[in-house]
Amino acid sequence: MIPRYSRPEMVSIWSPETKFRIWFEIEAHALDAMADLGIVPKENAEAVWKAKDMAFDIDRIDEIERETRHDVIAFLTHLAELVGPEEARFVHQGMTSSDVLDTAFNVQLVRAADLLLEDMDRVLAALRKRAFEHKYTVRIGRSHGIHAEPVTMGLTFARFYAEMARGKARLEAAREEIRTGAISGAVGTFANIDPRVEAHVCEKLGLRPEPVSTQIIPRDRHAMFFATLGVIASSMENIAVEIRHMQRTEVLEAEEFFAKGQKGSSAMPHKRNPVLSENLTGLARIVRGYVMPALENVALWHERDISHSSVERVIGPDATVTLDFALNRLAGLVENLVIYPENMRRNLDLLGGLVHSQRVLLALTQKGVSREDAYRLVQRNAMKVWEEGKDFRTELKADPEVRKVLSAEEIDEKFDLGYHTKHVDTIFERVFGSAEG
Repeated sequence: MIPRYSRPEMVSIWSPETKFRIWFEIEAHALDAMADLGIVPKENAEAVWKAKDMAFDIDRIDEIERETRHDVIAFLTHLAELVGPEEARFVHQGMTSSDVLDTAFNVQLVRAADLLLEDMDRVLAALRKRAFEHKYTVRIGRSHGIHAEPVTMGLTFARFYAEMARGKARLEAAREEIRTGAISGAVGTFANIDPRVEAHVCEKLGLRPEPVSTQIIPRDRHAMFFATLGVIASSMENIAVEIRHMQRTEVLEAEEFFAKGQKGSSAMPHKRNPVLSENLTGLARIVRGYVMPALENVALWHERDISHSSVERVIGPDATVTLDFALNRLAGLVENLVIYPENMRRNLDLLGGLVHSQRVLLALTQKGVSREDAYRLVQRNAMKVWEEGKDFRTELKADPEVRKVLSAEEIDEKFDLGYHTKHVDTIFERVFGSAEG
């Protein structure tokens, strides 16, 4: 991923230095296990560990690969250069390249997942804080983009919190799904390597042995992992789109923090644009774009082919680096989001009380009016508000058919905003486990 959308902690997981260090640990731990089993001399295993504190020469490995056209062989050749050809004689014994590549890839994905889980904790903390801060800040709820009934800003944040919490749970499951390794040989039969070697290597690397591998670890695991990243990205965009809508000039219920010295437009000095939210929408598209290739990697020829390899060299780092950056941007956006309760109240009153139409409808039916007639009476007065700019409450009180059933006091009671917030505590308890911050 380009530096503009990268954070160093995640980038380092995918660096050549990190990759080759993991490759080395796989080979060295495998030698330890073979030495313990009496398959290779103990001194050879100990000699290879001399490279533990050595720096691998990336340029040298690349130079060897240009000749061998094989990255694992290039690494093994360089390792032999570091520790000595005799000492490295038993390195990679009974193993195939994918034993190293797949096991290392999963180590990197687990580490990436750990960082992403930390990112999600920051997002969740920000959403929780804003939810309790605006628990009873009333705003208009919208369906189809049209005013519906009152909600609260706190409930909006709580909804996003619950969605991201589900995303975190999915990522925890995906991390466990991908936390396997395979040191099983050319077609996964352990013909030339003892299964206990695999068990030892996996234990040292914090992995579980893959129950049945071929030459590779099954790619349905990776498909789930990247699909999970795609779902999280979509949830992230869901929040970003809401913020973009709230920042529209005609709405302006919230806006991104606008820093001193920030410029919104090269042409129009007055502009304050939701650039972070729009950026998050774009980054979400990128992460989702990596899901389909991961799904297509599941079906491979027989014990393996190489069609998945090029895909994963791209989507592994790019999807995790992009989502890591985006989640941290989202957390900062929520933390610093500027909320305008007075504008929420202005928008709530924009349609002259129409948002209370359902309460009037229900009141009429409870007084014995059929639902069809009640709907007709309420809609008749509501259309005057839409088309003539009338006040809904005033029109209801002036309607003889409505007044036959409801008194002026009963009509007034149906315009109480507190009616719509009476179960906020219940919802907060469901989401956060408590109604108190």
